[in-house]
Amino acid sequence: MEKEPIKLFDSELRVMDVLWREGDCHAKHVAEVLTREVGWNKNTTYTLIKRCMKKGAIERIEPNFLCHALIPKEQVQEAETQELINKVYDGSVDKLFAALLGSKKLSPEQIEKLKAMVEEMS
Repeated sequence: MEKEPIKLFDSELRVMDVLWREGDCHAKHVAEVLTREVGWNKNTTYTLIKRCMKKGAIERIEPNFLCHALIPKEQVQEAETQELINKVYDGSVDKLFAALLGSKKLSPEQIEKLKAMVEEMS
């Protein structure tokens, strides 16, 4: 039986992003980074770290409250993409793809790269 993906909210993803970018680091460092980047105070960050721990996304390692991401960024990206496809595009990957292609003028290089990716998946 497949394990249900962990659902993270935007604020929790901010915390995870620090760990994905920088690797294991102390909660204090995560708080300092998010104070700089988003203006959060230490208590806000610590609350979000604890929420992520409760969900199984972060592991706390002692001493000194070292945070370790238990889920890779790619896993979260895949789950979020699947949710978007299901929620907004009725589960249709082609509708998402058409929307992406229709929203921006692509360079010939980008078009070739996309063609290669589709051929690779076939």
